[in-house]
Amino acid sequence: MKKLVLLIMAVSVVGFWVCFKRPVTEKRFALSGTVTVPERLLELAQADNNSCAIIVKNEADVPIAIKRVVNPKFPLEFSLGEEDLLTGTVEGNLKMEVQINSHGQLGLIKQGDIFGACETALAPNTQNVLVAADKTLGRVQLAKNVKGNFFRTAAR
Repeated sequence: MKKLVLLIMAVSVVGFWVCFKRPVTEKRFALSGTVTVPERLLELAQADNNSCAIIVKNEADVPIAIKRVVNPKFPLEFSLGEEDLLTGTVEGNLKMEVQINSHGQLGLIKQGDIFGACETALAPNTQNVLVAADKTLGRVQLAKNVKGNFFRTAAR
């Protein structure tokens, strides 16, 4: 009886140790980081009714995950997880893009939109990603001090 109790205790200790030392498996997709906007574009980026779309693409430039934030404030902390995936599989290196606009259409850059991309390729579990949204097409501005209709003004 004494040997049986010692055997059960030994097996319990070994079982506990194996469970305790078992490696924690990583999620297959978890990206986090910060979106920054330079001071010269900050007022335009934080305007009312803007949305910031964080788009993750695979090596073939196909979007695999999207996160949208309405009325963002910058710098914007973000995290994308498996709930943001558009596909079932995540393989290879990833690319990340950011689009800030008021029209809500992804992939279509219009006048006044702000956009940018991560400079390096990302692994599916990269943390502390820094994405600079530092490009814009600018606002549409009509010529000043020119008389006539719009078409004449635009042709000059």
